[in-house]
Amino acid sequence: MSDPRVDALAQSARNRGLKLVRSRVRTPGKPGFGKTGLVDASGKNVFGMDSKGPAADPDTVEEFLRNLEAQDWGASLGGADPPNLSVKKKHPKADAPTATPSAGQARARKRSTEQPRVPPRPQIRNAKAGDAARLAELIGELGHDIEVEQVRNNLALLGKTKETPLVVTLDDIIVGMCGVARRVVISRPAPLGRITSLIVTKDTQGLGLGRMLVEAAESWMRDYGCKLVEVTSNDRRSEAHAFYRHMGYERTSIRFAKKL
Repeated sequence: MSDPRVDALAQSARNRGLKLVRSRVRTPGKPGFGKTGLVDASGKNVFGMDSKGPAADPDTVEEFLRNLEAQDWGASLGGADPPNLSVKKKHPKADAPTATPSAGQARARKRSTEQPRVPPRPQIRNAKAGDAARLAELIGELGHDIEVEQVRNNLALLGKTKETPLVVTLDDIIVGMCGVARRVVISRPAPLGRITSLIVTKDTQGLGLGRMLVEAAESWMRDYGCKLVEVTSNDRRSEAHAFYRHMGYERTSIRFAKKL
């Protein structure tokens, strides 16, 4: 089965125009097992590759990508051209009074010398029982009220069928969730995958987190032999419809429902 954490690492590499190469060794303990590396679009080694293939631990690759992100983040804050250091500054006259900087100027000067904040790196993992309260909040944003204890019970049941939802975190705070399911139906030759719910908080939309969750869910379904994935979305959620079309999904049917 695919590792959601490594899947997220692959997505981070794609966001930078790189490709994550995974070792083909599937037996724990054998040389090369679990190793990864990075190549560019042409297949040229970028990081963590040797003559035999990927040779770096995922943690090392993650640190390499984080450093690249930090460099880009700092560059994005730069904006203005650097001062021309070749121009000599005029010295103040001896009898000129020395200006005392205001509190605001002092704070601005302090901020200018501070290092730019490294943006938090999104992480994808399986949901845990301790996430129940946060997941109930996210489900509420979808318009479905549910008790925390019911979410906890649902997580326990889904764990037994190995259909635990995926969550994405920033600074260890859950900001998105994707429910996954698979089932065998009489009319199809392979298991049918299903995204049962997808939510990313409004303040983190536009960061590619929804795409990361969907791609991780699709990878999970492929590992279980699914050949088709379906998702339903309320008629009024036009933004969600546009997102799924952008992800390559097509409208194939009309959904009917009846309460029992």
